Amino acid sequence: MSDQIEPAEIRSPDDPALVDLCDQLRELSAALDFQDAQSNFPWPQQQLDLCARYGVFRWFLDSQYGGFGWSDHDVTLGYLALSAACQTTTFVITQRTGACRRIALSGNDFARDQLIPNLLDGTQFSTVGISHLTTSHRHLDKPVLQAEETDAGFVLNGFIPWVTGGVHADTIVTGAQLEDGRQILIIVPTDSAGVRAERPADLVALSASHTGKVVLENVQVDRQWLLAGPVENVMTSGIGAKPGGLQTSTLAIGLAAAAVDFIFSESEKRSELVRPAKALRDELEMLKDWLLQSALGKEACGTEELRRRCNSLVLRSTQAALSAAKGLGFITGHPVGRWCREALFFMVWSCPQPVANAQLCQLAGIATE
Repeated sequence: MSDQIEPAEIRSPDDPALVDLCDQLRELSAALDFQDAQSNFPWPQQQLDLCARYGVFRWFLDSQYGGFGWSDHDVTLGYLALSAACQTTTFVITQRTGACRRIALSGNDFARDQLIPNLLDGTQFSTVGISHLTTSHRHLDKPVLQAEETDAGFVLNGFIPWVTGGVHADTIVTGAQLEDGRQILIIVPTDSAGVRAERPADLVALSASHTGKVVLENVQVDRQWLLAGPVENVMTSGIGAKPGGLQTSTLAIGLAAAAVDFIFSESEKRSELVRPAKALRDELEMLKDWLLQSALGKEACGTEELRRRCNSLVLRSTQAALSAAKGLGFITGHPVGRWCREALFFMVWSCPQPVANAQLCQLAGIATE
């Protein structure tokens, strides 16, 4: 691609270049759903390289860190466009961004200076592994990743259960717990002795995100990579993104938008689809408005209520698209079948227990307690 004209960096969500990028991501998305001869799903490197060239990775940080300083409202609009084009690529970007923001906003000048320039231009990849501190494996008596403090830093033992792109990452931002219950947030260079990324899990959808377990055996991490802690409940320290916040609802709405657009396209030749398409579009626009209001700090409803409604819409709209596509949508390679599987992801991705309970009650046809 070196002989091609470099695309203009996307400086605002209404930049025409965003449409160009999304068209390319949409065209490339189908290939991510097929395994190669070694039964591996392809990592979206081409898509991430495109995003780097269009300046996407700079949306999320202020100019003082080398970013474009997009507002939460504009970031939400950007994510809506990307997620309607390719869920896998957009999901990977959320994990990459989660790491970048925590590094930039931690106050650790060493880590920021060492990593942020190469993360912004796409020459390095960092990801985040913190689900064990928020929603995953928290029912266990023993923390899955333990830390022991030393004079030089920390020794980490255990595993990080869900790491997106762990086999490709140069660094991982993760959390661990000390014996006294305090927690740390720390950067783990993946070339450290004792770090082993296992083969990514074969997921129901988004397998190309190469999400899987990373094992740490007596991994010594210098204190210079510490981002926060040791403190109790380190995730409440406010560094970077909020797990399970608006971005999960944003990606759900983006996927629902792709499904609703498909139903509308089919309704041009099948009049019976017009009424359900309009009903889904009305609900989509309402939730999109609520989402954007929340991004502006003017909540129309609570974050958990918005998440519940978005989960419901993305499940229903993708299945409606499958119904509209008929048998063709059930053939591997058709985007509608992929969307249906991708919609299931929102039932488990950073899903707070109240939202999960509400989903179960809805599926069971009973009122939420």
